[in-house]
Amino acid sequence: MSKSLPSTLRIWLIPFSVLLGVSAALFVLTCLVDGSTTSAEPWRVFWLVIHPNPAAAANTLGNAGEIVAAVLAIALTVVAIIVELASNRYTHRVTELFIAEPVNFFVMSLFVVTAVQGLWVTMTIDYSQGGTPSFMPYFSIGVTMALLTVCLLILLPYFNFVFSYLNPVQIVDRISRHTLEVIAAAGTGENTDVGKRDASRGVEQLADVAVNAMEHRDKGVSMASVNALKQLAIDYQRVRPGLSAAWFRVDGELAQNPDFVSMDAQVLGEVAARRIWFEMKVLRQYQMVYAEALNHMRDIAYVIAINTRLIAEEAARQNQIELLHLSMKFFNTYLRAAINAKDVRTAYNVFNQYRLLAQSLLGWKRGAYSVEIARYFKYYGLISFSSNLPFILETVAYDLCTLNETALDCDSPVMDDLLRIFLRVDKESEGEVQEASLRGVRKAQVKLATYYLLKGDIARARQVYEDMAGEDPMRLASIRDELFGVQSSEYWEITDRGSNFDYLPKERKLKLQEFFSWFTGLPVERTVFVSQLPAAPGGEAAGIEFHDE
Repeated sequence: MSKSLPSTLRIWLIPFSVLLGVSAALFVLTCLVDGSTTSAEPWRVFWLVIHPNPAAAANTLGNAGEIVAAVLAIALTVVAIIVELASNRYTHRVTELFIAEPVNFFVMSLFVVTAVQGLWVTMTIDYSQGGTPSFMPYFSIGVTMALLTVCLLILLPYFNFVFSYLNPVQIVDRISRHTLEVIAAAGTGENTDVGKRDASRGVEQLADVAVNAMEHRDKGVSMASVNALKQLAIDYQRVRPGLSAAWFRVDGELAQNPDFVSMDAQVLGEVAARRIWFEMKVLRQYQMVYAEALNHMRDIAYVIAINTRLIAEEAARQNQIELLHLSMKFFNTYLRAAINAKDVRTAYNVFNQYRLLAQSLLGWKRGAYSVEIARYFKYYGLISFSSNLPFILETVAYDLCTLNETALDCDSPVMDDLLRIFLRVDKESEGEVQEASLRGVRKAQVKLATYYLLKGDIARARQVYEDMAGEDPMRLASIRDELFGVQSSEYWEITDRGSNFDYLPKERKLKLQEFFSWFTGLPVERTVFVSQLPAAPGGEAAGIEFHDE
């Protein structure tokens, strides 16, 4: 109510009041001027409003029907054009929602009733012989004139309402609210088939709005629709426990839905058994919009990845394990699509959101799922490497480094599993040798070793060392020097992550020196003078400087 009242004031009451006030003030002013310039009493004019001249009243009422019909025709024409344009641009549901809006029925009824009232009141004026009326329906005339005035004054506020109603963001909000209402109403009733059909249509229409808006480069509308799907999936979890068993069955018309009709009967049965058909429906729409956004409007793909993570995190919080698994499957699907489309930037951002999900799961003591995600990281990183997209493998390595650091901070029981996966990321690719990418993997592993040393975990740092002990000394030395040489934490281009993968803060550069001291036979091209640098708060050297020998 608090939100609808300001909207009502802005759309209806304020414009109507302004028009009414201006019209009344202008009428009073002109009447006073006319009265003061003639011999007639000025207040005589206002008396004629209440008791009009019979001939003038009859003439005015005779024209009222034509005036109202003309105004109604203008209103219908303008509204029909606007609704049709909005329907073609976004979704056909616009027409359905607009026609069902009670305000439209009220306004159109007001025009019709006014026209009918004017016609019938005209018929009741009775003239006697000699032109003097024997009956004058003053009250009916007053009501008719009041209705005619309201019809004319309400036209502009009504147009204001139409434009506001057809705002695409408002359309998205209405479809979302209506879909959730349908679910709440039908999910607990006996006849759920209609409710499931309408809920599916609502989800599809939100996706249609997103896709159509992308075609017209309406990024804001696309994002609003994508966010509405996310919120719908999260709000659905609140009403889900109260839904009947019939709601979760995938049969009848729902089984023939485009998102389910091609599924194998066994898969469809599993969806029904897991009671996740609605969540599957939402995420399938995400998959469709995501595919359209690849290499076209990447920001939408990023928002889809963010929202899929939020849905998965909400599922983990509410112990909806089936939805968590489903969200992970769709993350994998996003990665596969990005790799196939060779959209490296989108894959880069999807991995970021997937890694954030894995970190959240570590914090909630669901480390087994984080390990599963780490395996997927390795799998898709190697696929990318084989597809000649080495930067994705490097991204995977740095994300796994961050995930291992989080596991150490959380004292997770899966730390060793995550480290084992991380150290195997580059093994399957060593024979193919795309040197730059594999160097990136090694740099990420070295970064993790410095974190272990910083936290006092010597044993795991030694595992990293042992994994790298057989490396070419020249290669290790160049990796060492490159990591020492990075001085800025910010990447020099605009990216969504905004961080420089190779950056190490001062305290970790000290541990970097300690880590590489374990290796023998490394060429020394630079000498690091740590003792000459300012002291850090902990008493250690605060930075690293390089001097070529």
